[in-house]
Amino acid sequence: MSDNQSRTHSVEEMRFRLLIDAVVDYTIYMIDPDGIITSWNAGAKRFKGYEEAEILGQHFSRFYTEEDRLAGLPQRALDTAIGEGRFEGEGWRVRKDGTHFWSHVVIDPIIDPSGKLLGFAKITRDLTDRKMAEETLKQSEQQFRLLVQSVTDYAIYTLSPDGRVTNWNLGAQRIKGYRPEEIIGQHFSLFYTPEDRAAGEPQRALEIATREKRFENKAWRVRKDGTRFMAHVVVDPIWGETGTLLGFAKITRDITEATQAQQALEQTREALFQAQKMQAIGQLSGGIAHDFNNLLTVILGNLEIVRKRVGDDPKVTRLLDNATQGAMRGVSLTQRMLAFARRQELKSESVDLPGLVQGITGLLRSSLGPSVTLETRYAPGLVPVMADLNQLELAVLNLATNARDAMPKGGKIVISAKTGDAHDQSTLHLASGDYVCLSVSDSGEGMDAATLASAKDPFFTTKGIGKGTGLGLSMVHGFIEQLGGRFILKSQKDVGTTAELWIPAATAASVAKPVIESAQPPPVEQLCVLVVDDDSLVLTSTVLLLEDLGHRVISATSGAQALEQFDNEQHIDLLITDMAMPKMNGAQLAQAIRFFKPGLPIILATGYAERLEGFAAKLPRLSKPFTQLNLVEVIALAMK
Repeated sequence: MSDNQSRTHSVEEMRFRLLIDAVVDYTIYMIDPDGIITSWNAGAKRFKGYEEAEILGQHFSRFYTEEDRLAGLPQRALDTAIGEGRFEGEGWRVRKDGTHFWSHVVIDPIIDPSGKLLGFAKITRDLTDRKMAEETLKQSEQQFRLLVQSVTDYAIYTLSPDGRVTNWNLGAQRIKGYRPEEIIGQHFSLFYTPEDRAAGEPQRALEIATREKRFENKAWRVRKDGTRFMAHVVVDPIWGETGTLLGFAKITRDITEATQAQQALEQTREALFQAQKMQAIGQLSGGIAHDFNNLLTVILGNLEIVRKRVGDDPKVTRLLDNATQGAMRGVSLTQRMLAFARRQELKSESVDLPGLVQGITGLLRSSLGPSVTLETRYAPGLVPVMADLNQLELAVLNLATNARDAMPKGGKIVISAKTGDAHDQSTLHLASGDYVCLSVSDSGEGMDAATLASAKDPFFTTKGIGKGTGLGLSMVHGFIEQLGGRFILKSQKDVGTTAELWIPAATAASVAKPVIESAQPPPVEQLCVLVVDDDSLVLTSTVLLLEDLGHRVISATSGAQALEQFDNEQHIDLLITDMAMPKMNGAQLAQAIRFFKPGLPIILATGYAERLEGFAAKLPRLSKPFTQLNLVEVIALAMK
């Protein structure tokens, strides 16, 4: 080699050394074939902490951890570099101060042209920050995976882009019943109901999630055992960094119990609303019926007096009869309204149901017509019931008439009765005691669900304008409820309707009272009668009826005015007072009079059945509207 070549080589070597020494982000040094360090750059000094003078001549294995040295990793790295022409790997290394750092290591063998191994070039890069970030990410992923797997109240799993299950947590296993090995790889549409699959719901969910970045709904899903549950479902798409759809994250929660609880709450609210509505309508109907009864009392009373005074003119008599019939229709209507409002005065007695039906069979057959067949069925050992005989007859006639109207082409009506059992009582929430079920069934048109739901509402009718009051079933309902029983209506469109009356059974001590027509009571001697009513028309009518009977009558329009009359008139023989009056009602007036005239006969006139207690509950009642004969009867009873 010439002097010029030598100088050139020396210059290049110096430049190369300067270049390597200038690198501070990489550890670059040389080791001989035995692993002894022969060179050291600035990067090696910065990373590992050794000065060049401290480390030259030392074995490179001192940078390895004790565990790696004992495992022979330093020599294995050199052997790999020789055998494969290069070694590359990552691992923990040790600085001078004993701290560890994560390094990326490359070892290349240095071989001269003759093939002799001169040593190794070793480059090390500190990747501790990256390693720690990876460890943190790994730990986070492990914790997240552990968290997801630990959740048992939610089904959390992922889907491939085409909808196949790719993982499965414990919540999914608990809620849906599948183990991971059974479900991973299956299409998630397996959880949908057959009708939802047929409607394309699974694919629609993925399409909406992809398009709108989220899908959420509530619907029925199917478990492994085939049972259904109400699920709240959320589907989110998973996108890669390049915008590629990687799959979907799916969270499902079983909300069956919550849904049922909500439905129960809604039903309770609806029942409360219905009860409040019916109570309000009942109060309104009762009030209207009371006012109607006052009007009818006036009309019927005056018609009676007119009839007595017009003589025997047939034309006038016909007009009076027609007016009386119209008024009696009003009486029937108010009775229905009071029955619905449960404010009708009931006379409960022991009633034999077969006997009751037998007694009205002739009337039933004539009203049903030839195209309707009537059949009766009674369970053996049937016990009597406690009911108002007349009102129960009216209820049966009403139900039979409705059944007839539901069979315009004819059919069969079955009236049956059976003894209720404990299951019936529990299902219907009846009070303790025994009950008998009297039912009226037809084979008619039946009702759909909407009609059935409104059938017992007052003034609801399907018979058309002018063909029904809409109070028939509501009257039956109010009457049975007032007895302490239940009215159950069952119907199916094009199959028929069954009306069930659950009536309290009569006790062993109850005795059925035969209906005996009472003879007209003998006339009472002339009395001085004080009549009290806040309705001037009713007051006038009552006074006229009493005067027509020969009594001397004093009137008052309030309780306070009535008390004043006792100061003016010392010889009052009888008090007839309206029950419903402002400020002081009839019961309060009777209680006040009792203190200074305890033996005075008192009659309470009422448009509906008020609940009275104590002294007033024992007083004779005069139900509005009343006739002159009713007055004669109640006066005779009071004056005993």
